[in-house]
Amino acid sequence: MFTSAMHLVLTPDDRRTLEQLLRQTTLSQAIAKRVRVVLALADGDTYATIAARAGCTDRFIAIWKRRFLEGGVLAMADAPRAGRGHGMSAALEAKIVRLTLQTKPPAPLTHWSSRRLAAKLGVAHTTVTKVWKLHGLKPHRLERYKGSPDPEFETKAADIIGLYIAPPTNAVVCCVDEKTAIQALNRTDPVLPLRPGRAETNGFEYVRHGTRSLYAALDVGTGHVQGKVAVRHTSAEFVDFLDTVTRAAPRGKAVHFVVDNLSAHKTQAVKDWLAAHPRVTMHDTPTYSSWLNQVERWFARIERDCIARGIFTSTTDLTRKLLRYIKLHNETCQPFVWRYRDVTRRMPATRKSTTPH
Repeated sequence: MFTSAMHLVLTPDDRRTLEQLLRQTTLSQAIAKRVRVVLALADGDTYATIAARAGCTDRFIAIWKRRFLEGGVLAMADAPRAGRGHGMSAALEAKIVRLTLQTKPPAPLTHWSSRRLAAKLGVAHTTVTKVWKLHGLKPHRLERYKGSPDPEFETKAADIIGLYIAPPTNAVVCCVDEKTAIQALNRTDPVLPLRPGRAETNGFEYVRHGTRSLYAALDVGTGHVQGKVAVRHTSAEFVDFLDTVTRAAPRGKAVHFVVDNLSAHKTQAVKDWLAAHPRVTMHDTPTYSSWLNQVERWFARIERDCIARGIFTSTTDLTRKLLRYIKLHNETCQPFVWRYRDVTRRMPATRKSTTPH
């Protein structure tokens, strides 16, 4: 790394490590703030911009800039406190971190355990776990992602992000999608209620009463949701829902729909409907990039709040409760706050964190 008067330049390895730190859910807010300051300096932001964004002083920025230049990524951690300390040298700590990040155990083993690495270094496994905890390292965890192969990823993503951050004037922007095959499950055993020291407990077995699909359109500007429950998710149902949402939009306003790449969204019936409605513009998310569609966030809410633990005696009961949830949501709805800090970075489409056993 090297530095100019205002900013520093990171090596690819340092930038990757710092960005990985920010994705850790257990990282302390203090360390996260320091890392963001260093990344902002590397992006060429001024002290004034960084101070306003991070809520810190110029002195804070200068201190952590200097410490990073002197000690690298490891310098982002808290300094040792007065007292006995953890009883290991800085060299051993750095070696544990380096081996964890840059090496693998002998094949066919795929990742370090604390005991494997401790045996290699000739230290206690608790020493390794202390260092891992200090630096937020979890080799037993694995994240999976699916990158978008869409050759027009940047163009499509920029178009949709622009709709969120700077929507066109005199227009309505709606994120549209369907949540398919929602099961109407009725538990065969009674629910055991929440008690001190015991979670609410559902019976394991259930009776299936069929499925329904939920169409939803999230107004980006207000957070208001329009919904429709259908027996099937077909192109005809999709066109009918688009027609309903468009009729509800104020007269004279353009309508922008953000949709994914489902085949039912690209049929001739949809093309004919769009041709007959010139005030409507369709914006396709890039392939494998449903994370760009804000209604997916709302689907996650209804899944958590209503569906996952719901008990439905019939598909009619399921339909009634889904529509009731939409009505309840709209009483206090608010728009999502959309942030995308680095538009030059190609984000993975989906991310799933798993713990191998």
